[in-house]
Amino acid sequence: MDIHRSRFVPYPSSAITAVAFSRANNDGLQPGQPHPALKLALGRANGQIEIWNPQGGKWCQETIFPGGHKSIDGLVWTREADEKDSEGNVLLGQHRLFSIASSPNVTEWDLERGVVKRASTGNFSEVWCFAAQPRSVKEGSSASQEIVAGCGDGDIVLLTTEDGDLQFKRFVARVSGKKAQCMSIAYQTPTRVVAGFGDSSIRVFDTRNGSVVRSMSVGAGVPGAPKNSIVWQVRCLPNGDIVSGDSNGEIVIWDGRSYSLSQRIKGHDSECLDLITSADGKTIISGSLDGRLAVYRQSMNMGGRMRWAKSHHRRTHEGEVKSMAAFDSDGLSVVVSGGPDLVPVVTPLRENGKEKNKTLPELPQHPHLVSARHARLLVSWYENTISVWRIARKSAVDPAREPLQSRKLVAKVVLQNQSAIRSVSISEDGRVLAASTDSETKLFKLTRRSDVDALVVRKLDIPNELASSGARLVSFSPDGKWLTLVNLDNEVYVARLTSSPSKSKQVQVLNKVVELERRHRPAASQSAFRQYEQTITRVAYASDSSVLVASDISGHLDSWVLEGHEDPTAAPVDVTKHDSKKGDNDDSSDDSSDDDDELCVFYGQHWTDNPAGHLLPNLDSMPLVLSFRPLDQQNGGVNGNPGVHATRHNPHAHSHELPKGQHRLWIMTAKHQMYEFEVLTGKLSDWSRANPTSILPEDFTKLKDRAMGAVWDISSKRERIWLYGCSWMFMFDVSPSGLVEQRALPSKKRNAEQARQDAKRQKTSGAGSKMISSHREGLPESLKRYENGRWTDVSLDQAVKGADESDQDDEDARLRLTRMRSVDDEKSGDSTPHRPWWCTFKYRHILGVVPLVDDAAVDEERPLEVAVVERPPYEALKAEK
Repeated sequence: MDIHRSRFVPYPSSAITAVAFSRANNDGLQPGQPHPALKLALGRANGQIEIWNPQGGKWCQETIFPGGHKSIDGLVWTREADEKDSEGNVLLGQHRLFSIASSPNVTEWDLERGVVKRASTGNFSEVWCFAAQPRSVKEGSSASQEIVAGCGDGDIVLLTTEDGDLQFKRFVARVSGKKAQCMSIAYQTPTRVVAGFGDSSIRVFDTRNGSVVRSMSVGAGVPGAPKNSIVWQVRCLPNGDIVSGDSNGEIVIWDGRSYSLSQRIKGHDSECLDLITSADGKTIISGSLDGRLAVYRQSMNMGGRMRWAKSHHRRTHEGEVKSMAAFDSDGLSVVVSGGPDLVPVVTPLRENGKEKNKTLPELPQHPHLVSARHARLLVSWYENTISVWRIARKSAVDPAREPLQSRKLVAKVVLQNQSAIRSVSISEDGRVLAASTDSETKLFKLTRRSDVDALVVRKLDIPNELASSGARLVSFSPDGKWLTLVNLDNEVYVARLTSSPSKSKQVQVLNKVVELERRHRPAASQSAFRQYEQTITRVAYASDSSVLVASDISGHLDSWVLEGHEDPTAAPVDVTKHDSKKGDNDDSSDDSSDDDDELCVFYGQHWTDNPAGHLLPNLDSMPLVLSFRPLDQQNGGVNGNPGVHATRHNPHAHSHELPKGQHRLWIMTAKHQMYEFEVLTGKLSDWSRANPTSILPEDFTKLKDRAMGAVWDISSKRERIWLYGCSWMFMFDVSPSGLVEQRALPSKKRNAEQARQDAKRQKTSGAGSKMISSHREGLPESLKRYENGRWTDVSLDQAVKGADESDQDDEDARLRLTRMRSVDDEKSGDSTPHRPWWCTFKYRHILGVVPLVDDAAVDEERPLEVAVVERPPYEALKAEK
């Protein structure tokens, strides 16, 4: 494979400013009641919110809300009360997400659309902190959770979320004083809140009447610091005790009944900015200004009293620990923290000291990168800027001047819109570019200038219903004749592109847009994210542009086919009735009904539901890779005629013939389950039946980072798919004689006890892999390093200096060795045609991989040519600064 290793593509990541789990643990659920799905919301300084699914430790980023330009300073989840249907079945209450962003209101987000839903109203100042009331677990309770907010002028405000709304309810308290800013707040009981202020004080309020139950002080600031210390965070333990972290770096524990000082611990040399507690109340973790996480555990002292003691600390971030969130339950017990170093860090909670930390990717799960392979154009975008690069052929690059000649920025488009770009697509020939935001969609015509190597960008006119509505996804078909848009309401539309009648080189969009109906599926009663899970995240066209598939977060697949054959002599748009409505003499004037009955035929072709679509199953999780296996273009003629022509008796004649040939859809889900479906029959392909997920190489199944995308390498001599994640690339041989015949299947007589031991060893609490026992007891005196083709002993100091990532999993060392053994194979390109799979960890961190085609030198012997776009962390931090 020929690789253009690209680090010039800009993608400025932003600092993490807030994190919040949709719930803290599994406590409080009724016996036998299903557990709501767990989500993690992560806010950044650029106003962006990411939604993650922990998946028991296989972390996957599901979607991104572009947001505005204000930093997300806090996030809180609530859940509505459960209900019962007519048959007595429990309907889980729906989750709601709220944020604050240096403004005098609390904002609620529409989880389905990914935009702001509503903002609170009230005459109060900027909200600096807020918390959600503990959810009532009493059976039959219909009370909604209230939200208490602390303001910069010392006011404590109560907001209500009743009836699905968000309204100001009343002021709980108004604290006066020059340094009386409310910095942190938490519920101790459903009717009492604890607030930390900038004047060294902690106050406890009764939300029912606004009375001050107790006022405590953490003391003056340390020598050299301001007189008043700042209480940056307060938390409440399950037994009611209060824990505070302040600018002195101290952790202070207060008795939850008498509100007296119980214990004071010097936790950090710098300010303690945030802290969390475990569900059992026996562990506290604090984060500091210098990027360290400190762990405190409760134990019994010599006098028989329970006392807290600092267990250990570790620096996990390059900058401050801005925010932390914890989930503590069976199977998943982790702390997620973030700061200005861009990357979220997952730290084990209960198993702290026994398991390693895990770093989540800071780059988007869905690449912000596309290519026009035939025009050798690479397109990237961020915020409201689109960059178009031309990648030179390797044979045309002077090795001595490659950094100057290998690529060139040929166009740059900046949308005059406050909203960030949601999606970008470019046609294979590089003639048309589409971009969408929350509020609009735009198309641009790209024309190459004759005097210089640059592109002229001209805006195209498109139907108003597309131009004035935003879209979460836009995608061109491989032949460039169809444009698919998925709007914020998850409705799928297609528009037809054609050449202008007067100028064949000009492109225009026909004024008729067709909505493709999704299959009706009843909402899942046992889901607390019913509308959110219907969010479409991927769309894919078959290589002949005759089949379109869309997938959503819940794992459902919707598919449509293009019936008929293209007839350039037919009318561009022919609007008729569905065949099922022919002969219906109902003269109803209901316009909406007429619109539903319309059938739009474009040049003799029309889109319709896939007849076998109902046979496609609901997948185990959200598809991360949705790609059709490339095939030769099919010839769509009928007895030598391009289509069916109208007659006097049948003025709206059109063909109903389905596409011919195989249309195999290759899928990799968020749980790394692999499927390949024959879409027009709704069945697994022969290759997929012979190669189930269970036979995937162990090197692939142990990968921690999820797949981001795929690139096909298909020719007469090879059939391969290249998957890639943030830190790896993996090749599978998908030819008929691929994986299953070249890899020995696991023995059926494998020892059951050994299998259980392997599963126990691999199971973690949701962070990194388990530590080696010797590392837990103490560091070894020496380590082994692989250099110059052999293992050598090195001192611990040398090993620490040479380590590039201290939190890398144990499995990666062996996987790196696999890559080292295959260096010669990588250099030789396609010299190993019989290798069933191959992996590499050479490229980090990958923003995306896109294919390129050299039309001037088409050769079946040539290896696949791709551009691998990297964004190393140090370059991302430099761009952020």
